[in-house]
Amino acid sequence: MHYLHAALTESMRLYPPVPIDSQSCAADDALPDGKGWTVTYSAYAMGRIQAIWGHDCMEFRPERWLDNSGAFQPASPFQYTVFHAGPRMCLGKEMANLQMKSIVASVFKEFVLDVVGKEARARVPDHVLSVTLRMKGGLPVKVRTRLLRLRKNMDSFTTSSSGV
Repeated sequence: MHYLHAALTESMRLYPPVPIDSQSCAADDALPDGKGWTVTYSAYAMGRIQAIWGHDCMEFRPERWLDNSGAFQPASPFQYTVFHAGPRMCLGKEMANLQMKSIVASVFKEFVLDVVGKEARARVPDHVLSVTLRMKGGLPVKVRTRLLRLRKNMDSFTTSSSGV
């Protein structure tokens, strides 16, 4: 599950669900902005900053999230802002990660997904920038049952029918 967590995190680093976000200043502080000002930042752009993520910042590389033993190592939430940082960090972060891992593991346990159409040939599908980041036209896939699962079901069927 460490690699799956790393792959999902890397995916959201490059394609955050909410690409641009803002916060309002609750009180005056040392920064030039003051109470009531709105600060907007781009998680999409921050996920591509070479000074933070290295020379390969534009590449999908889940291994950047794993230590030498293969265990997941999170980055500072102030670098990886997908779920915000500090006292306003997303309360649903752990639930979101759990749901994503559960769904992906369940789907890939049962099925093989093959990207089809022009998206299969594209290095990166086209995206639509809105409140949430999404793929233009979706991502067409062909769904196939995993052969191992199919064999197991066939063996089960053969065993139960031979006693008739």
